[in-house]
Amino acid sequence: MHSWARPALRFLSTSSLNLEALDACIASPKSLALTDAFHSSHLSDLYITLPTRDGTRGRPFAPPVEGTPLGYGHHLAFFHPRNPEALLRTDGTDADFCPPEPFTRRMWASGTMTWNKERELKVGEKATAVSTVAKVEKKGFEVGKPMIFVKQRIEVTVEGQSEPGMVEERAHVYQPFVASIGSRVPRQVNDLSKSEFSLSYTPTLTTLFRFSALTFNGHHIHLDKDYAQKVEGYPERLVHGPLTALMLLESLIYHRPRAKLRTFSYRAHNPIFVNCAATIHGAIVAKDKAELWCENDEGVVGMTGVIQFDE
Repeated sequence: MHSWARPALRFLSTSSLNLEALDACIASPKSLALTDAFHSSHLSDLYITLPTRDGTRGRPFAPPVEGTPLGYGHHLAFFHPRNPEALLRTDGTDADFCPPEPFTRRMWASGTMTWNKERELKVGEKATAVSTVAKVEKKGFEVGKPMIFVKQRIEVTVEGQSEPGMVEERAHVYQPFVASIGSRVPRQVNDLSKSEFSLSYTPTLTTLFRFSALTFNGHHIHLDKDYAQKVEGYPERLVHGPLTALMLLESLIYHRPRAKLRTFSYRAHNPIFVNCAATIHGAIVAKDKAELWCENDEGVVGMTGVIQFDE
């Protein structure tokens, strides 16, 4: 397995971390309500971006139809803060739910999604996503390698309904931008199931541009090679964590189109880079449970996920 150069945190003294502002931020309740409609035109742009739906794998392109169920995870293309560029952080990210400086280096770590079959989201419907901070954890402070884990809870409720049709939790990790470049060997992921189905694709720069546009995500790490290399210390631009998570969901539906998903949990282990072949593997490990993972052509696992479903 190859290693790559990337930021390795230096030991930091707590005096440089603006702890008073950090504790005040953690203690302050935060919420954000965003209303959107699951427009079929926007979903068509998402479909043509996803290799499972773009019509290039022997299945004709089928545009979204008003009134039909929203694809699993497709809410990710909606409900994004619309902040002026002047209010974004220097890396192009929104400051909503972010801890104060110096914790400005953000990575998507993990998440869960739970679907309410009684309140199924549908194409064309108008809905509101209410986001709150479910949990904030400080880790590594005692050893001089501080990290902040922020878990965000998002409830998506269709207009006129009293219960959410989908609840998502996503966790981001924030680190100070005081890193030195060092070599990092990819994390090993053990005890994977035997692959029963797979889907390979290559996330190109066009893929990353389109997904960034669809999700209104200006993070430079996905689009700016100089930034990815010189600031973040990676060899190339990174594939979006939510795009890989979405591809895990898409791969199961591609191979089991009758599956009705109940829950999905996932965790990022290693970065996935632009223009590098990726393969989504899956295995049905119980009658209602699938395990999926994404790995590159060197066998490095970028993300793992577990889906509970009915058929």
